Amino acid sequence: MPAEDLATRVRAWVTRGERFDVEFKGESRRPLADRDLIEAVVCLANGRGGVLLVGVEDDGAVTGARPRHESARTDPLRLQALVANSTQPPLSVTADVVDVDGQDVIVIEVPDSPRVIGTMRGTYVRRALGADGRPVCLPYHAHEMLAHEVDRGAVDWAALRAATATWQDLDPLEFERLRSMVGRAGDLADRVLATLADQEIVRALGLARADGEITTGALLLFGRVESLRRHVPTHEAAFQVLRGLDVEVNEFMYFPLLRLAEEVFARFAARNSAEEIQLGLFRVAVPAYSETAFREALANALIHRDYTRLGAVHVQWHDDHLALSSPGGLPPDIRVDTLLVAPPHPRSRLLADAFKRTGLAERTGRGVNRIFAEQLRLGRPAPDYGRTTSDHVVAILPGGPANLAMTRWLLEQEQRQGRAIGLAELQVLAELSQEGRATTGELATLVQRTPAETRQILIRMVERGWVEARGDGKGRTWHLSAALHRSLRTPAGYVRVRGFERSQQEVMVLQYVRAHGRVSRAQAAELCAVTPEQATRLLRRMVTAGQLIREGTRRGAHYTLS
Repeated sequence: MPAEDLATRVRAWVTRGERFDVEFKGESRRPLADRDLIEAVVCLANGRGGVLLVGVEDDGAVTGARPRHESARTDPLRLQALVANSTQPPLSVTADVVDVDGQDVIVIEVPDSPRVIGTMRGTYVRRALGADGRPVCLPYHAHEMLAHEVDRGAVDWAALRAATATWQDLDPLEFERLRSMVGRAGDLADRVLATLADQEIVRALGLARADGEITTGALLLFGRVESLRRHVPTHEAAFQVLRGLDVEVNEFMYFPLLRLAEEVFARFAARNSAEEIQLGLFRVAVPAYSETAFREALANALIHRDYTRLGAVHVQWHDDHLALSSPGGLPPDIRVDTLLVAPPHPRSRLLADAFKRTGLAERTGRGVNRIFAEQLRLGRPAPDYGRTTSDHVVAILPGGPANLAMTRWLLEQEQRQGRAIGLAELQVLAELSQEGRATTGELATLVQRTPAETRQILIRMVERGWVEARGDGKGRTWHLSAALHRSLRTPAGYVRVRGFERSQQEVMVLQYVRAHGRVSRAQAAELCAVTPEQATRLLRRMVTAGQLIREGTRRGAHYTLS
C-alpha cells in the first residue's frame, strides 16, 4: 500500500481512538519492550484481529515510535520475523513504518487467527471490553480457548474425546431411532446407514476416533441420559408454555439429540392449531406456525449452540409468538443483517451432517432461508433475530392472525407456475402488503442484496404483474399492482398506495395555496404523499407552467400563486 494511503488510514484510526480491533502503544516515556509488543499482537489475534499502532499514546497523541534496530531505523521484515518466532503457533503479520505528521508510526496488521495464539513464554491473553467500555487484554482461560477454536472452525467439538466414556454409555435404541429416521427421510445414499451395525454407523458419521475412544458427538446423538448428564453437563433443553406471566408448562429435557428433537417437535405439533382456506376444489390447512420453519429453527438451535457454555436451549411458546434461543452468539463474520446471504458456518459440521442425513435439517445448509420462506408463505410476518447477542442466538417466529388472502394467492401462483416463489420475492410481497410502498434501497436492505440485484428482482415482479413502480431515479417507489390488489380483495388499497395523478396533485397544491397563501416543499410532499424530491419536481413544473411563483432561497423557499 502507498505510504500516503497508509498514513491516511493511520490518521483515521487515531481519530476514532482505541477500539476492539485497534490498539495504541506509546513510547514517549520509555521504549516498548519486545515482550510487551508480542503480547499486544497475541491479544489482538485472539480477539478478531486488528491493528497495533506503536508510537501513538492512549489519548491518541502521535508521539512517534523509537527505532528498534541499528542505524536508528526499524526494519519491518525483521519485526515480522520477531512476531513469527515469538508466537506459538507462528503468527504471520504485516508490519510497516509510516510517517504521520513528521513522526514515525509502526503499523502492525494482525489477522484473526482460527487457532489460539500464545507467546513462546507461555502467555495467553485475549481482547475484550472492560466494564468502562474500553478494550483491554485479559488472561485467556482453557474453556475460552476451546470456544474460540470451535467458533472459528479450527476444532469440531463433536470430534473431541469424551473422557472415561465407553461404548456402554451409548443406547442401542438411539441407533434404531436413527435407522428409522434415515429410512423415512434419507436419500438412497443415506439409506445405507440403516443397514450398518452400531459401531459402523458411528464411523460413517465421522464420530469414531482411531484409538476407539468415544467422542462427545457420539454421546450427543446416541448417549444414555445418565451418561449425557455425567459427560456433557452443558447439554440441556427446555420446552415452556407461557400465558402472560403464568407458566403453564416448564419441562427440562436431557435426551440425546435425535430423541430430543422428536420430543420437542411432538409437543409443538400437539399445540399447533390450524385454520382452513378454500383452494379450488380443495381445502388447505394453514397452521398457526409452519412445521417446517419450526423444525429448521429447532435444528439450528441444537446444532449451532455452544456446548462449551452452561445453559439450555429454550423453546418458549408465548401467546403471539414462538421464541427459540440457544447459548453462544453467531459465528464470526455473520451478522443478523447477513443471515440470509452468509455461507453456512455450523459450529459442528459433524452434528450438522448427522441432522441433514436424518432429515432433521435442510440438506443445503440454508435452513434460515427456509425458515423465512415458510413463515412468509403462510401469510405470517418474517422471523425476527433482533434479540440476538454475543451470548445467545434468539429466533422469534411471529404468530397471530395470518394474511389468508395473501396465502391463498401465493399457493395459487405456485400451482400455476409449478414451482415455489423465491424468498426475495416473498419478502418484497410481504413488505409491500404491510407497508404499502418502499424504495429500492429499503427493499435491498430487507432482502440482503445489492441495489442492482434488488432492482432485477423487482423488474421480474413487474413483468409478472405483481408489482408496479412509481416515480424515477432515487425517488422511485414500488407498490403492489392493481391486479394483485383485486386478487387480495383490497382494490381501495391500490388507490391509496398509488396516490394521486399529476393533475390531481397540482389541483391539491393550488387549493392549499389559495387557502393558506403559500406552500413549502415539505408541505407539498406531505399533502400529495410523495417524497421531497418528487415534490420539488412537481413545484418546478407548476412554476414553469405559470401556476406558481417561487419566493426565497434554500430552506426559506416557498411558493405563492402566480
